Amino acid sequence: MPPPHRTAPAPRRRWWILGVLSTAQLLVVLDGTVMNIALPSAQADLGFSDDGRQWVVTAYALAFGSLLLLGGRVADLFGRRAAFLAGLAGFAGTSALAGLAGGFGVLVAARAGQGLSSALLAPAALSLVGITFTDPGERATAFGVWGAAAGAGGAVGMPLGGVLTQYLGWRSAMYANTVVAGLALAAGALLLARDRHPRTSRLDVPGTLLVGTGLFCLVYGFAAAANHPWSAVATWGFLAAAGVLLTAFAWWQTRARHPLLPPRVVLDRDRAASLIALLQTSSAVFGIFLFGTYYLQRSLGYGPAATGLAYLPMIAALIATSPLATRVLLPRLGPRTVIAAGAALAASGLLLLGSLGLDSPYPTAVLPALVLTGAGLGTIITATTSLATLGVAPADSGVASATVNAMQYVGGSIGVALLTTVSTATAAARLAGRAVPDATDAADRARADLAGYHAAFHCLAAAFALCLFVAVPLYRRSSAAHRPDTAPERAG
Repeated sequence: MPPPHRTAPAPRRRWWILGVLSTAQLLVVLDGTVMNIALPSAQADLGFSDDGRQWVVTAYALAFGSLLLLGGRVADLFGRRAAFLAGLAGFAGTSALAGLAGGFGVLVAARAGQGLSSALLAPAALSLVGITFTDPGERATAFGVWGAAAGAGGAVGMPLGGVLTQYLGWRSAMYANTVVAGLALAAGALLLARDRHPRTSRLDVPGTLLVGTGLFCLVYGFAAAANHPWSAVATWGFLAAAGVLLTAFAWWQTRARHPLLPPRVVLDRDRAASLIALLQTSSAVFGIFLFGTYYLQRSLGYGPAATGLAYLPMIAALIATSPLATRVLLPRLGPRTVIAAGAALAASGLLLLGSLGLDSPYPTAVLPALVLTGAGLGTIITATTSLATLGVAPADSGVASATVNAMQYVGGSIGVALLTTVSTATAAARLAGRAVPDATDAADRARADLAGYHAAFHCLAAAFALCLFVAVPLYRRSSAAHRPDTAPERAG
């Protein structure tokens, strides 16, 4: 078969390209956490209601989640460089529009525009990492940097958003996005080579409509679960519709002449196992930052900046284990052992987090739990991301990268919704049955909230245990399955 096509930048330029691509990934992750911190100030400034507040977040989530596969396929059809630069330009422009917003409607429209731009930007960027680095050692390092950028975005978003909002106003957080995206756009235009592969397929319009609508309903249903009971039509109705639409999409992909997501992309055993592991791991990442932040701030009394600093050892562990997993462990031990070890480390850290008290010291209790969790996440995320994008035919690299992003984002949406339900129900149960409910003091509330956080951490530990029994057995036994020189045989 013909050798796989890849962009071939000069050796001295590919690491600069990685810097640009990682900056874009950092920007996408950072934006969500920064906006959460800036949202109360934006609400006070623009004067919209509490009911409207969720739409500032949901508008981004719906556009990003529902359009990811389309964005990946657009990158395949029209070029990854063009899609990446267009996504950056759109993100810069819509971020500026958000900063200039004089009313609620404009802000929501701008957030939806940011989500659309991210749906084009994120899969194109990940695809470019995969095709730029094909040497095993360099590929491991590249995905380690990529994973670190994603983790750093989640960790520093809160303190950065707090500082910008407090001292420069909430609009400055949006303008910061514009500046960073503009610089990345200029660097990308100079460094990225133009795609040279011919367009050999067409856009699958029915598939696009089915999966776009299905993912929209899925994300909306889980977002609604945060504010409505699971028995509400706004929750189960949209989730049921998502199930029907996504099932129809899967059926159509086996019939379509030019499928949006060719079955060959997801039917490879290593790739399927990696996508399942990413789905489960992403729920943990979102959950750890959400409930870990609640614990640090509400239980231990940390401020936003101190919370961000508290996560730094976890990020350091993630960065340290990422290249170790992909460069040393995978070649010697194979995916099964490496992913299982990562899941065991993360589960151990989460069990420790689930045992912390209201006065647990950071150095001897919180720190070891975060480091163990970070080491497990670093082992899993970069290894599974690399395996999920390895061996994909050039014409499918964009949609394969979009599938990785979709698994991560959907996993996060599912995790936050389910964990919020578990945590809230546990806290309510601790307070139920009191003779005088209104007499609940701050100490009782703190203990109830802590019980809710513990329940969330225990559920996340169980998710990693599930990963051991569901995803890990799917991997091939041979440790050679992840090597680039075997990829072409697995791509078809």
